[in-house]
Amino acid sequence: MKAVVYQGARHLGIEERNPEPPGRGQVRIAVAYTGICGTDLHIYHGDMDARVGASAIIGHEMSGRIAAVGEETTGWSVGQAVTVMPTRSCGRCVACRRGNSHVCHAMNFLGIDSPGAMQSSWNVPADLVLPLPEDLPLDHAALVEPVAVAVHDVRRGNVTADDQVVVVGGGPVGVLISIVAKGRGARVLLVEPDPFRRAAANGMGIEAVDPGTNDVVALVNDRTDGAGADIAFEVSGSAAGIGTAVDVLTTRGRLVMVAIHPRPREVNLHRFFWRELELLGARLYQRDDMAEAVRLVASGAIPAEQLISRVEPVEAVDDAFTALEGGGVLKVLLDWREEDR
Repeated sequence: MKAVVYQGARHLGIEERNPEPPGRGQVRIAVAYTGICGTDLHIYHGDMDARVGASAIIGHEMSGRIAAVGEETTGWSVGQAVTVMPTRSCGRCVACRRGNSHVCHAMNFLGIDSPGAMQSSWNVPADLVLPLPEDLPLDHAALVEPVAVAVHDVRRGNVTADDQVVVVGGGPVGVLISIVAKGRGARVLLVEPDPFRRAAANGMGIEAVDPGTNDVVALVNDRTDGAGADIAFEVSGSAAGIGTAVDVLTTRGRLVMVAIHPRPREVNLHRFFWRELELLGARLYQRDDMAEAVRLVASGAIPAEQLISRVEPVEAVDDAFTALEGGGVLKVLLDWREEDR
């Protein structure tokens, strides 16, 4: 089997390893595709070395088929199409005890804290595996995890029909939030300075505007009779994005913080006081979110073909990461199907 191994900042290796049989309660998955996301880029840039050790196998967006079933593992059959919810909670901390295991204080995130999906043969606990419809293309199925992020974010914002939603940041997650929110009947405006991302979003039926040439607050006010947006999602990770997300909100509007901000930001707290705004954090997803994501991808509600910009063979993993960090793409996948199992 082959595995992509993190060897330090901007250094990835491809190693040949001996596949191990699945342990008790595990299944072995023949990985078909893995997606590369912003977290993987942070690892690639060396920003997560305190958490990701040397020779770590990264990656957590994936699809594949069951290749073997471990002892005392039931309910799965060889050849079955699956994906993985890559979060392992402790079950003991206060978050887990209160039913919020997705924000477990001792979370084991597969692909960060333990071996991930960038390997052709992957042993995972069976309780983290989700079945996929057999007619769902496996490249499309590799989008389930990021779609689950969007599903959770939209649920966190309590988006309902006819809400005016503003999404600040048009990367893959921002586009997916826009699609999921629009699917709930919301009116959605995506704010994104990059012309490629705007064009891609517009091509998927999402109205996207350039904050450099549009007064976003005035535009939203014009469409809401001066009221403002009901919900704003901050997905840009920028100081300017926070400012826009706060300024567009109506009285008692909700700001959902999706992006990971690496440093403290200045926020207009007076506006929070003046309009009684709410700030909500949104992190990861729960199993129901993953199940809903499978349904959305399988139903065609997610335009997978338009979201997947490039599919590269495993041997071109460096090219895949370079393409993602250089822009001009949305989702980039690695194809493992021809690798030795």
